[in-house]
Amino acid sequence: MARFWVAAASGWRRPWYEETAMSRIDASFRVCALFGFPARHSLGPALHNAGFEALNLPLVYVAHDVEPARLPEAFAGARALGYRGLSITMPHKVAALRLVDEVDEMARAIGCINTVVNHDGRLAGSNADGLGALAALRQAGADPAGRRVLMLGSGGAARALAVTIGLQAKPAELLILGAIEDELAGLARDVSEQTGCPVRAELLSDATLARALARAQVLLHCTPVGMKPDSERTLVPPSLLRPDLMVFDAVYNPRQTLLLRQAAAAGCRVIQGTEMFLGQAMLQFELWTGRPAPAEIMRQVLDARL
Repeated sequence: MARFWVAAASGWRRPWYEETAMSRIDASFRVCALFGFPARHSLGPALHNAGFEALNLPLVYVAHDVEPARLPEAFAGARALGYRGLSITMPHKVAALRLVDEVDEMARAIGCINTVVNHDGRLAGSNADGLGALAALRQAGADPAGRRVLMLGSGGAARALAVTIGLQAKPAELLILGAIEDELAGLARDVSEQTGCPVRAELLSDATLARALARAQVLLHCTPVGMKPDSERTLVPPSLLRPDLMVFDAVYNPRQTLLLRQAAAAGCRVIQGTEMFLGQAMLQFELWTGRPAPAEIMRQVLDARL
């Protein structure tokens, strides 16, 4: 790290300027950005900027609050300004699919994107959420293959994980509970058609949740409930948790959500959303830079921030 020194009148010398990553930013740098609403809670800037700095890459990552009605304008701005890449988070993952020029096979099957790469003005969309989550489940010994899976939620994260599991893990059954009837029905239909996985959907209620958890082997929580700043909430009463249940929470901030704390207390095997978040972030990094992500540095940043 470069240091510049100046002499004080008294003769002692003190640091006047210390070169940092921010001080190196100039017109040669390109921007990667998060589009979300809200976006200010994201750990993406800390994670990606640490990776860019570690490899001395001329890139900087920022987070933008983008209201849903203004998403097309935001995409047009990113294209016009030559942004190198985008992360797409709630509530834009489905809408963003219609704003890119091409979509890879997995993302098209999922029906939403979380990653955009700008190839000389042509925007390419992909989805790394589901692959990150499935890898985390398998590493924790909670592979959904052949098991009865209950998913809570029907938004972008749920869609990515449901299609990925249907295509690559083949559960014995997948039951999706959600609160938005049209969205829920559409997700179940799309998963069935795209993957052939046996899937059902029901509206979330106390009764449907109790019945579903009584037979589920794997619980996948894919809603924002429990995310900071509203972190002391959960959809699952602790009385419904049991030791043979495997519980994954897609919420990564806080790392130990109320659901995961209560599941661990009940003897469940728990899988944190940080592994899904880190996995998809590293894939995004590699797509934007063409370089392997500095995994250990990015993990250290994530550990320090959570």
